[in-house]
Amino acid sequence: MRTPAGKECKFYYADFNRGRNLQECRLIKANPDSLPWQPSTCTACPVPDILYANSSPNLELQLSIRPRLLGLGRKLHLEASCVKHRVAVADPYVGCPQCNAERPSLDAFIQALEQGDNDPAKPE
Repeated sequence: MRTPAGKECKFYYADFNRGRNLQECRLIKANPDSLPWQPSTCTACPVPDILYANSSPNLELQLSIRPRLLGLGRKLHLEASCVKHRVAVADPYVGCPQCNAERPSLDAFIQALEQGDNDPAKPE
């Protein structure tokens, strides 16, 4: 569903049918330690970009809204982990390094890109 910021996110839900006024982020709603979600939160949220870059079914995201210093402002805190290997993922845009190592087609693609850069017949 399209967020108030204009990006597609599977965790955002809105229902305005027949007079209802329901907007929520189900990723933040699942975290009881988070501050309440507001539609303006979607503008700084990295989750839609991560979902666009990494479509791994094993990637699990946890998002929370925390207060900044002295309670002035809010910041987003994102944690990513791999469900299959039970490890924390440092860069959720790339995904789990162990899952990526299991995909031989990815290595073939990277090798083809490297060989393409060294091709002498390639016009510059």
